[in-house]
Amino acid sequence: MESIYEIVLGILIVTAVSFAVTVVLGKLLIPILRALHAGQSIKEIGPTWHMSKQGTPTMGGLMFIAAIGVVTAVFSAVGHVKAGDFGGIYVFGFALIFGGIGFIDDYMKVVHHQNTGLTAGWKFLLQLSAAILMTVLLRYEHYLTPNLYIPFTHNYSIPLPWSVYMVFAAFVMVGTVNAVNITDGVDGLSSSVTVPVVVFFTAVTALWGRDELTVFSAALLGGLLGFLVYNHYPAKVFMGDTGSLFLGGAVCGLAFASDMPLILVLVGIIYIAETLSDIIQVTYFKLTHGKRIFKMAPLHHHFEMCGWREKKVVAVFAAVSAVFCVIAYLGVRGRYL
Repeated sequence: MESIYEIVLGILIVTAVSFAVTVVLGKLLIPILRALHAGQSIKEIGPTWHMSKQGTPTMGGLMFIAAIGVVTAVFSAVGHVKAGDFGGIYVFGFALIFGGIGFIDDYMKVVHHQNTGLTAGWKFLLQLSAAILMTVLLRYEHYLTPNLYIPFTHNYSIPLPWSVYMVFAAFVMVGTVNAVNITDGVDGLSSSVTVPVVVFFTAVTALWGRDELTVFSAALLGGLLGFLVYNHYPAKVFMGDTGSLFLGGAVCGLAFASDMPLILVLVGIIYIAETLSDIIQVTYFKLTHGKRIFKMAPLHHHFEMCGWREKKVVAVFAAVSAVFCVIAYLGVRGRYL
């Protein structure tokens, strides 16, 4: 049985290595993206001051995806894969599929030099297929049960038929991935909001002895921190759909592999708020024939239009995310103790 000191030390080592690898890869990747003219196209309907970001290299998510993959594989091979624990690798593979979908989308945008990529229909079909594949795999490998664990209860769960659970899982996975994608609209926002979420999963999986998931979570944390070196305001590179869809896959993959998908309501509060603001804005606009509730959607743009600087948006949203992640931790920490 590892001591707390050994567990924390192991997490710090994995995080530090992933951080260092990401920073090094960023040094190599950004010049390549510039040389390939892989610049971001900015939507004309967005804030006018964002037009200055036009041409900033995108697909920067490749740097942390590669780092996380290498670090997860190396540290898992050293220990947990030998014991038959592949959870971290499964979640990485799941996230990688979504990252691949994002890469195709980004590539199409870069090649055609416009802010359109895969059609909504193709995106949904590919994402739905990935979600179903992941759910079946986690069920087959006994990481997942059809019982919805309710946080803040004494291990109380709502049993569901597998058919119902599969529909629920697919809906949540696709929704989460796209919600994280929507959040990626301000320099450093998606990364900063996701850092507390990853700290949460690192803490609970370590507490519960789910070492294979802890390795992946710690690698993800290091990768995000390394990416922020280049993505903080003013951003030198954007993660693109490559990175944001990967992050969405990683977050919901960790939630389902930990068999507590409902925790996404708390840890993903910013993702949910961003998505709801978009839905509410569009719906209200159509119903009222042109009126708006928000100055601009999604929510981060509304606050920008209210006069908030990008740094303030990122700081406040990340702080809210951190608070809700602490609440989530208090709600689940006693589950397996």
